[in-house]
Amino acid sequence: MGISAGFMVPHPPLIIPDVGRGEEKKIQKTIDAYQRAAEIIGCLRPETIVILSPHQTMYADYFHISPGQGARGDFRQFHAGRTSVEVSYDTEFVHVLCETVKDAGLQAGTLGERERKLDHGTMVPLYFVNQYWTGYCLVRIGLSGLPLTTHYRLGQCIREAAQSLGRNTVVVASGDLSHRLKEDGPCGYQKEGPAYDERIMDVMSRGAFGELLEFPDDFCEKAAECGHRSFTILAGAFDRIGVEAERLSYEGPFGVGYGICIYRPVCNDETRNFLEQYEEKERAQLLARQEREDPYVRLARYTIESFVETGMFPEVPRELPEELYHGSAGVFVSLKEDGRLRGCIGTIRAVRGSLAEEIMHNAVSACSEDPRFSPVEDWETERLTISVDVLGETEKISSPKELDVNRYGVIVTRGAKRGLLLPNLEGVDTIEQQIAIAKQKAGIKAHESVELERFEVIRHH
Repeated sequence: MGISAGFMVPHPPLIIPDVGRGEEKKIQKTIDAYQRAAEIIGCLRPETIVILSPHQTMYADYFHISPGQGARGDFRQFHAGRTSVEVSYDTEFVHVLCETVKDAGLQAGTLGERERKLDHGTMVPLYFVNQYWTGYCLVRIGLSGLPLTTHYRLGQCIREAAQSLGRNTVVVASGDLSHRLKEDGPCGYQKEGPAYDERIMDVMSRGAFGELLEFPDDFCEKAAECGHRSFTILAGAFDRIGVEAERLSYEGPFGVGYGICIYRPVCNDETRNFLEQYEEKERAQLLARQEREDPYVRLARYTIESFVETGMFPEVPRELPEELYHGSAGVFVSLKEDGRLRGCIGTIRAVRGSLAEEIMHNAVSACSEDPRFSPVEDWETERLTISVDVLGETEKISSPKELDVNRYGVIVTRGAKRGLLLPNLEGVDTIEQQIAIAKQKAGIKAHESVELERFEVIRHH
């Protein structure tokens, strides 16, 4: 036994009659598809259901697995407190899964529970399942801010745990699609919303799970999607398994996309090793990029690799370009891993004796002192994409109209508070966004007035 089926489902609370009070009829296709999916689960009679919910406890660098014997929840926050769901947890499965993820080097476990009550991302699927089958125990897992590749690995661990226990297990990936399909929707309209839904439904309808790893972070963020990481964990549970994929429904009348698909394993298929394929392609691209790195970036990489390996600050290398020994400027060193920011530290003006020292000190800070991230580890260094921004002179400006997000970085100042944002960043498309983010970094409130400065940079890749 092992994973007997997987399901991609949404979790709109209004689909519950006591919540929707008639409004649910506007998503009747979703209701009908949900009933069919739940009926299939009833026929499979799983011993364990693993639910992946975006509304479970979530951490930036840790997957939370619900601890304890069980939990209960209701739809009180949606004015339907009489409708409730109660579950027993599969404690043995949880124990084995925790050991499995530990062996795999993943940050996951039962620590840090914030809310014992079931969330609606869990309860909505179970509301339908319980109409057909209640003889299961539940494993409830939250998502994280870790890369999609790590979510995929968690899915592999779920399957390994199910197989080692011989459990008949069903995986339910709970998640709505874009929340930006209509102007009158919960998050308004953005063109990435419909584009995301069209693309994700195509991928999931074909069971082309490897393509999930190729969705850019900024695209997903602009689409305001909810379930992509749930779907990626589900994909990992079917690594090297051929699946029969069936699309049951898609609709989005309220400005949020709801999609339902079913996956049934049919055979072992070594060609569906999507994570390995993705990482091999990424590795080749990284190596090609590293070969094109200029001396500024090579110096930052050398510094990071030396510091992470030895814990010591390396000496300034010989035979660098002359401007690195004699020049001076403010420098920002930015690190990305799997397309996601991994660290960024810099100086607005030169504080070291040379440009080389400026780069080296900020490279060490970026990989070890950025408070938003844990220090870079040795196994990560080859995966890093590094950029070095050398700042030009700053100049005061009187109006945001003098900014250009692609050409100028911005510095905002209010009293002793000061924040900086570099130019030409992914996901920063307007001057308003640029100033807002710089204010946020400085701890300046959105409505507070600020002094503005702009600067240009030379970006080294």
